[in-house]
Amino acid sequence: MGPQSDPVSDRIFGVLFVLKEVAQRLGIVRALGTQPLAKLALFLVLARVAHQGSRLSAVRWAEEHAVAEVLGVAKFDEDDLYEALDWLAAHQEKIESTLYRTYLNKVGKPPVLVLYDVTSSYLEGDHNELAEYGYNRDGKKGKKQIVIGLLTADDGEPLAVKVFKGNTADPVTVADQVEILKTRFKIEEVVFVGDRGMVKSKGKKVINEKRLKYITALTDPQARKLLKKDVIQLDLFEETAQEVESGNLRFVLRRNATVLRKEAHRRRDKLRKLQQLVEARNAFVKDSQRAEPEAGLRTLSAWAKRHKLASFVTLSLEERQLRVVVDDDKKADAALLDGCYVIETDVSKEKMDAVTVDQRYRDLQQVERNFRNMKTALLEVRPIFVRKKSRTRGHVFVTLLALKLCRELHACLKEAFGTTDESDSALTIKDALLCLSRMCFQRHQAAGQEFRVVPASVRDPLTTV
Repeated sequence: MGPQSDPVSDRIFGVLFVLKEVAQRLGIVRALGTQPLAKLALFLVLARVAHQGSRLSAVRWAEEHAVAEVLGVAKFDEDDLYEALDWLAAHQEKIESTLYRTYLNKVGKPPVLVLYDVTSSYLEGDHNELAEYGYNRDGKKGKKQIVIGLLTADDGEPLAVKVFKGNTADPVTVADQVEILKTRFKIEEVVFVGDRGMVKSKGKKVINEKRLKYITALTDPQARKLLKKDVIQLDLFEETAQEVESGNLRFVLRRNATVLRKEAHRRRDKLRKLQQLVEARNAFVKDSQRAEPEAGLRTLSAWAKRHKLASFVTLSLEERQLRVVVDDDKKADAALLDGCYVIETDVSKEKMDAVTVDQRYRDLQQVERNFRNMKTALLEVRPIFVRKKSRTRGHVFVTLLALKLCRELHACLKEAFGTTDESDSALTIKDALLCLSRMCFQRHQAAGQEFRVVPASVRDPLTTV
């Protein structure tokens, strides 16, 4: 055998190897299958965790990583990844159902409560088949969007995701989620938890027809209507949950002192700011005879409306000067329900007391955390550049699978190292991925042949992943 050359550092294998092992543990690898497009779909999921970015950037990222060795994927380009998105969209229901059964085997029983919420995500370009202007949550004016509905178990585990047109109203999406629970997941008895104003009359009807129960919160106008009818009373809003029954419905009432103080502080700040803007505008008009006082009135009236002051603040003109009048009675009425919320449910007392109903509604914060991770913190589902309906849905589904993977990674890191609040030696997911990106193959040459090996220094730890 001829002389062997010194090893040379080759492609990174640590990132994909560990992420694939976690995906295997969660059942994602088995749910996707082994055909070529399924392997590319798995690559998209792992790349969403480790890299984010577009399909083109994922192709470039793959050149530095041992995709062929770890995933068994031959060379591919951007078009191949778009085809994988189409494949994912076509097989989403089957994959979600398989993963639900895996989750069921893990926890031992069907969830008795599911959480549901929606968000929106803006799009780049004007040609996406699902793109519409709608209620914008991203602060991106002038951008079309899609609406995303996320269904999770009571522990926050993502179960299903659905994409709707960007102008779809939140309550309209509820029927689809109920259908998933009953038809696809075969759940016979469950409590559906939806955000404030989410479960409205049509949604309640669908839920009742399917013999499910619900927990939701009322909007401010809905709560005021109950006060006017004397179904609930203002003095029942306390720090601890109180309950009122009306027919087959229960209303759980609570006042959050922190939110109460925050709202009062917000109003004071906004009134002070409005007064400063008025004084500045009046000074400008006084010094400029060509200034148009009516323009200032229109602008600042719109500002007051935008900052929720218009119900008790009146702006008028007197001899070219703006005048602000605050109606104290109307201001007190606007603050009447600050920090208050009313939860409506048809779950019986025997199954869930008032405190538990209150806690279960607050569990929706887990869905909000999932959305933050999907949209900004880790996975960056937005902005979305694809055009076709199937690819949009495939892209969002990739993000759901990546979210499941991130949750498992976080749990593993927490168990091994604690959290950043508990220990200086704790690792975040980004820390762990950075460490794994330093694990590369070594390339050797001997007797005219080239081969790659895993360095001995990392071989043993990887066998225990």
